[in-house]
Amino acid sequence: MLSSRDRRLSWPWEGRRLPGRGLSARRLSARRPPSRGRVSRRWRGTALALAVAVPVGFGAAALAPAVSARADAVRSTQTWVLDDLHLVPAWNVTRGQGVVVAVIDSGVNPDVDDLTGSVITGPNLSGVDTSPLNAGWGVHGTWMASLIAGHGHGFDDDSGIIGAAPAAKVLSIRVITDSADPHHREYEHEPAAKGQRELAAAIRYAVSHGAKVIGMSLGYGEPSSPVRAALQEAYEHDVVVVASAGNSGDAAGAAGTGSAPYSYPADYPGVLSVGAVNSSNQVASFSSENQSVQVAAPGYKVPAEGRDGNYWYVSGTSPACALTAGVAALIKAKYPRLTDPQVISAITSSTDPSTRPPGGYDQQIGFGVVDAAAALTAARKLSKAAPPPPGLASAAHFGGGVSAIPAPPVTPRPPAALILYCLLGAVCLAVVALATSRLLGQRETATADSSPGGGGRASHASNLPPRAAGMDGPPPPARHAAPRGRGHQDPGAP
Repeated sequence: MLSSRDRRLSWPWEGRRLPGRGLSARRLSARRPPSRGRVSRRWRGTALALAVAVPVGFGAAALAPAVSARADAVRSTQTWVLDDLHLVPAWNVTRGQGVVVAVIDSGVNPDVDDLTGSVITGPNLSGVDTSPLNAGWGVHGTWMASLIAGHGHGFDDDSGIIGAAPAAKVLSIRVITDSADPHHREYEHEPAAKGQRELAAAIRYAVSHGAKVIGMSLGYGEPSSPVRAALQEAYEHDVVVVASAGNSGDAAGAAGTGSAPYSYPADYPGVLSVGAVNSSNQVASFSSENQSVQVAAPGYKVPAEGRDGNYWYVSGTSPACALTAGVAALIKAKYPRLTDPQVISAITSSTDPSTRPPGGYDQQIGFGVVDAAAALTAARKLSKAAPPPPGLASAAHFGGGVSAIPAPPVTPRPPAALILYCLLGAVCLAVVALATSRLLGQRETATADSSPGGGGRASHASNLPPRAAGMDGPPPPARHAAPRGRGHQDPGAP
């Protein structure tokens, strides 16, 4: 049984020490990562494996502050991420302009260089009142926002971090706290149900304020009816919802279960659940493996801008989720009429062929690593398909109600035709009655003609022989008449 704190929230990130590597905070450098490779096995690098697990489901990720390096060096460390997701060719089609992505997280600092002008600050629904000026506020949320909509800075914006959808806007809604937040302990001791209600309220706020994509790099260990209802509202408005699958891969492997615990909202129907891979497209050891995983994206040592303006290496399914949310924003920008299931289908059906597992799917990498350019191509094909008729979606899932009942197969008759049919019916009944009456009359006549005496009258009593002379006593009783039409079969009877 999970404690209130365990059920409260599972973290897709935390800066901690790594075994054999000293501090988990590592300096960002311009060194190029290894080249891409085909997924052949789950990646479990011993020295760099994330070894600390947070209760309920997420492993701890190593996060690294940047040194004061040249900005172009920062961008160069991001090259493998852009290449892995095929983002550069996708930007020839769209950069996400006009789309708002809700970042439901710990808050976003709107003043960092790579997000200037791209942040809409929403409400604080976390239940604690930490000042946005505090260094422990908005740490995780700012990282995620930079990976979604970072536009860089400097001449031609070629410095700093560029997100998957650099022309999109982010709507920041705060529902969680960072570990360095001065009110983090207070937040952790709140009931899990309260946190779920806050998350549901954040989803509804995002929908009502124009978000077309919702990114949630967070997770709970149990489902929630309020959150499920809020997600349904998002689906009805064709909002694409993306969530991190969780960081319990190491814990599941140590336990020998072979499958990580499910995390919510990633496991809700209709949510695109994302796992993490490294620069060689091998599944990260911490990435949760279960049937909720649909796709994967870079999630190990991904460069991101922090709330302090420095650059960090971020590891976990959190950055993988943020990058995928940015790809969803590209699709919604180019093809705004696509429904949320169509956008998810475009992403899951167009993964990098070199990363697709045997059989097409497994619970570690899902359908493969996201390919932004191919996803846009798939979305274009979906946009040309005939739109579904009104009510089809609801009928397909929930029966459709009264509006989905087909029209009667028989065309209604006009009033004149109904009157004519009634008259014909009356005539037929009259003919049947007349025929029946005549038949009965003929039968009466035949019976009368067959009676004795030929008088044509039916006798009211039996014809008895005269009484014998000299016989004393009362006359014999009369006999009843014989049945009609039979006459007296034995007139000599006494």
